[in-house]
Amino acid sequence: MTGFVDVHDMARWVRSRGIGPVLRGLMDAIEADFRRWQGFERTPRIASHTPFGVIELMPTSDGETYGFKYVNGHPSNPARGFPTVTAFGVLADVHNGYPTFLAEMTLLTALRTAATSAMVAGHLARPESTTMAMIGTGSQAEFQAMAFRERLGIRSLRVWDTDPDAIAKFARNLLPLGFELHVAASGADAALGADIITTCTADKAQARVLESVDVAPGTHVNAIGGDCPGKTELDPEILLRGRVFVEHEPQTRIEGELQQMPEEFAPVEFWRVLAGKASGRSATDEITVFDSVGFAIEDFSALRYLRDDVAGTDFAQRIDLVAEPEDPKDLFGFIGAYSPVV
Repeated sequence: MTGFVDVHDMARWVRSRGIGPVLRGLMDAIEADFRRWQGFERTPRIASHTPFGVIELMPTSDGETYGFKYVNGHPSNPARGFPTVTAFGVLADVHNGYPTFLAEMTLLTALRTAATSAMVAGHLARPESTTMAMIGTGSQAEFQAMAFRERLGIRSLRVWDTDPDAIAKFARNLLPLGFELHVAASGADAALGADIITTCTADKAQARVLESVDVAPGTHVNAIGGDCPGKTELDPEILLRGRVFVEHEPQTRIEGELQQMPEEFAPVEFWRVLAGKASGRSATDEITVFDSVGFAIEDFSALRYLRDDVAGTDFAQRIDLVAEPEDPKDLFGFIGAYSPVV
């Protein structure tokens, strides 16, 4: 039998545990797996691009457990009444190939993305940071705000989006939770005085939602909107002014802000910071950039954390996903006896 968490039970799990503790647990799980990064299989995700969006598979394995996520990205979906991103994920036993755990990952991806951003910022942003600018207030935005509050104590937010309804939604969700909110007049206005800038826009284009002139010395830039070829958010001058950290460089060169940079431009894979092989922030006035596109190991970590936390609870079901005939070689007989045609 395979463990299974559906959308309803995922939402119940988050409500029951509390979003803050869930985010902290995910941060710890993701950081632990980043620390053993070299023990994982690592490959850029397998993408199927169409004029409508992209559908991707994100696989990895640590030699004991195999995991993958199915995820889409369709920026025009909200205008048609659908979310931009949907996802599900699977864990399997490497030794016999059996799927052991299956879960919805639309909600879990939002949580793991925010947890990854905040975990990395905990190592790269200035410890005294108090204010975050958020350029883009779509489905991911509230999760980012909550994660940064959990990790860095951020409560003051400066927000901007081209869609006033998205800003209103963001304010409606977060003001009751104790955040201070300044609705900016532009992206540049949002960045003014911010210690951390998060860019998270959905437009599938090579855009510049943040200009270099708007990034002050000492800022940490959390660039999470890049997730496919041809889609960027940052003025490339920002990358030249700061130190750039990535998850898996080959994938980021395909999908992230690194698309804009020459091959000789050298980012730092973040696992190296945790392993003591590279420095993080080296000066108070240094600009740090996390060029995050999302990587399969983060999904593996999230699924592993969820699986372990829901084990033995009513948040998980057991489903009969694998056919197991009494005779492993007799799959035909497993279907049942049939009378010959007369």
